[in-house]
Amino acid sequence: MSDLLYSDTEEALRDSVRHLFAERCPPESVVRAYDAVPQDFSGVWRTLAAELGVAGLLVPESLGGAGAGAREAAVVMEEIGRSVAPVPFLSSAVLATVALLRAGDTETVPALAQGVVTAALVVPLSTAPGDPVAGVGADGLTGVVTSVAGAGETDVLVVPVAGPDGLELHTVSRTAAGVEVSPVLALDMTRPLATVRFSGAASSRVGPADVAVAEALQTGAALLASEQLGVARWCFDTTLAYVKQRKQFGRAIGSYQAIKHRLADLWFEVGAATAAARYAADTCARGDDDAGIAAAIAQAYCGGVAVHAAEECIQLHGGIGMTWEYPAHLYLKRAKSDQLALGTAYRHRARLAELVDLPVS
Repeated sequence: MSDLLYSDTEEALRDSVRHLFAERCPPESVVRAYDAVPQDFSGVWRTLAAELGVAGLLVPESLGGAGAGAREAAVVMEEIGRSVAPVPFLSSAVLATVALLRAGDTETVPALAQGVVTAALVVPLSTAPGDPVAGVGADGLTGVVTSVAGAGETDVLVVPVAGPDGLELHTVSRTAAGVEVSPVLALDMTRPLATVRFSGAASSRVGPADVAVAEALQTGAALLASEQLGVARWCFDTTLAYVKQRKQFGRAIGSYQAIKHRLADLWFEVGAATAAARYAADTCARGDDDAGIAAAIAQAYCGGVAVHAAEECIQLHGGIGMTWEYPAHLYLKRAKSDQLALGTAYRHRARLAELVDLPVS
């Protein structure tokens, strides 16, 4: 039977990551990601990846990783959501790393695990598990892929390629000849997106890509739910603390019945999201047969909870919640962006119906 409680090791990892984010990327720094010249957070990632070792959580010890699993990675994702941290953990340490591992790579993965380089899986961030991935043209990479997460500042591009015998996984340097990476304006600038254009770029073949990309997307979807949970928890905790001390007409606004009801409803939603996200991470870590179902359930539910929590955070803070200086807008942008990432809730409900063999009505 699954134990969804956090282990002592997971709590210790949480404390380390939370302390780092509180010190190195507080909200007043994160908001600078929206400046004309965005602040550089690469130092935060280097500390997180190399010194704390989170870049190699999903990598076996034989390849230089931590030999941990999805449960530990989920804890990191929770803290990333709680701080809206602008680090490429999802794009590099999850999506690209899992794809390379499943394709049999032994050259790039050790460097990723040590935090020496970063990578990005060149598929649109909106791609859901089970969606077809066409891949770019082979014989010198040719094609355009839009809305790729983490491609702008990465070192290695992990590219699905339409080969003669099916989908293949290739690697190519972001700065190689024939590769053009163009940043795009995104709602959430703390997770930058880019358009990647290939025009005859030379690449290195890793191995078959169908299973590798499918597993990377499913793992990413399962762990994204934990980031959404982190966003929702911050919004709930911050709002609860605010309504306890904010007074109107001589009494704390949290004492009004209408406010109590709204926060009680949100508390139940966050609790349910916790169960869904933890189960998705646990089944993913164990390679359980229910892993696909658990990921679909988590993504169908947790995204909406994160958005609702962020909306309530802004509304119940009143005027201050609408200001640029207050960080609530960062959480709403991340929540809305995550709601579309790796498939919408509708797409995951449709996939869930397929997985449990639910007939179409």
